[in-house]
Formats: sequence, C-alpha cells, structure tokens
Amino acid sequence: MAACSTAQATDQPTFSTARLSTDVKTLSSDAFEGRGPATPAEAKTIDYVVAQMKAAGLQPGGDLKDGKRSWTQAVPLRRSQIAGIPSLKLTLGNQQEALTQGEQIAVRAPMDGSTKVAIANAPLVFVGYGVKAPERQWDDFKGVDLHGKIAVVLVNDPDFETGHGDFGGKAMTYYGRWTYKYEEAARQGALGLLVIHETAPASYGWATVKNSNINAMFDIVRAKPAAVHPQLEGWIQRDLAVQMFRHAGLDFDTLKKQAQTRDFQPVALKGASLSANFKVDSQVITSHNIVGRIEGSRHPDETVIYSAHWDHLGVGAPDASGDRIYNGAVDNATGTAALIEMGRAFAQGAKPERSVVFLNVTAEEKGLLGSEYYAANPLYPLATTVGVLNMDALDPHGPARNFTISGSAKLGLLDDLVAEAKQHGMTYTADPKPEAGYFFRSDHFSFAKRGVPAVSFGSGNDWVDGGLKAGKAAEDAYTEKRYHQPADEWQASWSFTGMARDLQVLYGVGSELANSDQWPNWSKDSEFRGTRDASAAQRK
Repeated sequence: MAACSTAQATDQPTFSTARLSTDVKTLSSDAFEGRGPATPAEAKTIDYVVAQMKAAGLQPGGDLKDGKRSWTQAVPLRRSQIAGIPSLKLTLGNQQEALTQGEQIAVRAPMDGSTKVAIANAPLVFVGYGVKAPERQWDDFKGVDLHGKIAVVLVNDPDFETGHGDFGGKAMTYYGRWTYKYEEAARQGALGLLVIHETAPASYGWATVKNSNINAMFDIVRAKPAAVHPQLEGWIQRDLAVQMFRHAGLDFDTLKKQAQTRDFQPVALKGASLSANFKVDSQVITSHNIVGRIEGSRHPDETVIYSAHWDHLGVGAPDASGDRIYNGAVDNATGTAALIEMGRAFAQGAKPERSVVFLNVTAEEKGLLGSEYYAANPLYPLATTVGVLNMDALDPHGPARNFTISGSAKLGLLDDLVAEAKQHGMTYTADPKPEAGYFFRSDHFSFAKRGVPAVSFGSGNDWVDGGLKAGKAAEDAYTEKRYHQPADEWQASWSFTGMARDLQVLYGVGSELANSDQWPNWSKDSEFRGTRDASAAQRK
C-alpha cells in the first residue's frame, strides 16, 4: 500500500482529547463496577457505548433481528465460579498444609463442565514446560501416564531463559501461553495442571495471577469441554514449588535447566500430592459484542474492522486499601473510547468504499472469548475481511516518537502502519518484550489464527516529553501497580494527546484500506499465510 502524502496526513480528522477523557472516565468509574461480563454492569456498558456510537453517526452492525441489524452480537458463554472458599491441601510426606486461595495458589473455577471437585491426594508430576511439539521433536510428556495426576509446569517456553533454541529464542511461541498448557494437559489425560508463577517469564506479578484467576471463569460453549480443559487448572507461587521439589529430593533450578532440553524426562514429585474440594456454580449465560458499522459505497461486502474489548475484571478481591472494583481505565476503557472516536471520524467524513466495522468485544479478559466467538461466527465473512486493527490499552499520556505492535508478526498491515506513522514523525519499535507473548493475548489473535491480517497497535514508549526513560518508567509502574488491579483508574493528569495522534495513524491506515482494492497479507513464511491464501478465490 502506498502511504498517504504529508498533505493527506494533515487533512486527516482530529480526535478530541476531551471526548476520549470523558469516555474513559465514565467507563472506568465505580458506577460501571469494572465492566464484568454477564453482570448488571454489562447492560450499563452496552447502553453507554451504543449511545455514543449512535451520536457518532454509526449504524448498527450486529445480529439480524426481523431483517434488521441490531447493535449487538449475542455471545453464549459458560460461566463457572467456585462456590464459597475452596478447600485446598498439599501433602508432603507425613505433613499436610492447607493452602489459601489467592496466596500460595490460585485455582480457577473448572471449565470442563464439573459442578463439584473432589480430589483426594492426587500425585504431582513435573512435566517441564508442558510442551508437545512434534514439528520440533519435543515432548515433555515422554512415557508418563497423567490420568488421576496433576501436572506441574513452568511458565513461558523452553527458550525464555537462554534466548536461543528450538522455540525462536526470547520471543514466546504459543507453546509458552498458559492457555496452551491447560489444553495440552487435557489432551494428555491429566486430572489437573498447575503453572509455576515466576514474574519474569510470566511478564506480570502474582497480583495479576491472583486477580485474573480466582473470580468467575468464562469459556465459549463447547460440545466436549473436557477435551481442552482438565478438571483442575491453576497457578502456584514459585516458593511453594521449590518447597515441593525440595521435599522430593529435587532441586528446582537444576530441573528447570533440564526442562530446557529435549532430553528432559517427566519427574514424579515423590511424597507430594494435592487435595481439592469445592462446589462449582456453572451455567450458560449470554454476553454481547457491540457492533457499529458504516456500509461501504462501492464494496459493502468487503470489511475493514477496528476492534477493542469493553470488558474488565468486574468486582473482585480487595486490594490493600479495600478497593474491590477493578476499574480497567487503561485496560481497556482507552480502547473502547478510541473505537467510538474512530467511528465518529469515519461517519463524519466521506463514505468509505468498503464497509468499516467497529467491533467492541466482550470477555477478552476471560481468554479472548468475544473475538473468538465473532471469528468463529462472523457477522461479515472472514475471507472478505480486509484486515483487523485492534486497540488494547492505549497510553493516555502525551505523544511518543514511536509505536509498536503486540508480537513480532510479519505482515502487510505492519508495513502500512510504519509508512503512515512516518508521516506523523513516528517510527516503529519492535515489541520490546516478545517473550511476554502479547501476540497471543489480544483480540487480533482470534482473527490471525484464521488467516485474517490482524495487528494489535501499541502506543510508543519514547515520549516526546521525557524520552525512553519516562516512557519505560511509566510502563513499569503500570505493570507493577495498576495492571489488573483496582488502581487502574482514570487520572485527571492524563492529557490523551498521545492517543489522539495514535488514532490519526490508525485512521490513515484504515481509511486507505477502506478506499482501495488492496488485500494485505502475511509474509510468505508466516504460519497464517496458508490459511489466508486458501480463501483467495473469494476475494476479487
């Protein structure tokens, strides 16, 4: 794609910092109770976002009702929550220790369809990184029978610490994601799986693990949920793992190094077992994606998608100050506000030749479920979806000299972003933490794995005011003190000038896509290229 000229760049719409601030402030206020899916806050959120989309000039683009599009797409989800306080006990030889939910351990509500869990002294087996990758001749489950047992695994993948090996070095592969590890444990027949938390390879602290895992869990409705979910899924603190290994006569660090080689063999933690007893409140509920749209003037069946998730963690465990509302201001009231403003920019300009959809998805925090449901049940065909520009946790501070995307994927959309950003005096910086696996942690991934060119835009950290030092300090402080914590609240000091400029870049790319006949694609060596090419005949 040819980048727009400097003159064209100056002709782009401006984005209101005042409206961005108001939307973020409203959506992340205590009145919205953390925007939990399938809570009263969902209805309030939908009402607010739809009202703003209407005011912006968008048309409804959701489910068909009586031949007309509605503002939402119904998303059926299984909601599971542990009833009361779970009984969790670790046995080490003759000693039994009660584990406190959220402290040494964070057990997720079962997603395998169980209505109760009654596990008595299940043996624990260390299976390295929990990876079975035939294409890499890698198998952490060699010769072990996990039926009736609980697997214990390391977070991330085997290359994280060394930076080199069979998994692409520092950049996380999907094998490093905890979602994959649970799925593989189910395929191996394990009763359960516990991920050992370490801050560096996880890319977040224990507070994030606790806050993300001990509340209600959601999944898309599956015919055979036990095929991808063991009964017990959870995390444990590193110190607890070290204690378990030591009791079994094993050294944690030594075994970790062994697990970084393909010769690793599973190791039973002798004398160690886990018991768990609790009831589960499991039911199918309906959440909703919010969908605004502008129909294209020449090619209405071809679609450019801007996406962002509206949900956050809702009301949960109190922090040190007693605050129980996880407001989610940056994550992701910023993206939702940006989506509304982007819709207004397109609605007030010349009608695009291709249709543009503004997709505000649910349940991202529960595993990208709203985008997963849309991608599995698209309102507009994926084969003729030009591309997806996702906005997740944008920076509400001042402008930066750079931008990034989640992960290190190679695709035409990135080239377009680089060219457009150049017109605004911005450069591209590769994902500074590819080991964190951000590519698999935002809603664009639901589209990418189905071949649709998709990126998740990230605000830069080389601030115009303060440089990299200020930008990185703000990033680190957010990750440590606010990410997935009640402290992620709107701040009066936020200028939103950086977001406004980021949106100009995203508008330029989306507008060019919406007014051309070009079809961006993945690089030839991308794992997603084949899937995209298979649908080429459906595109003009």
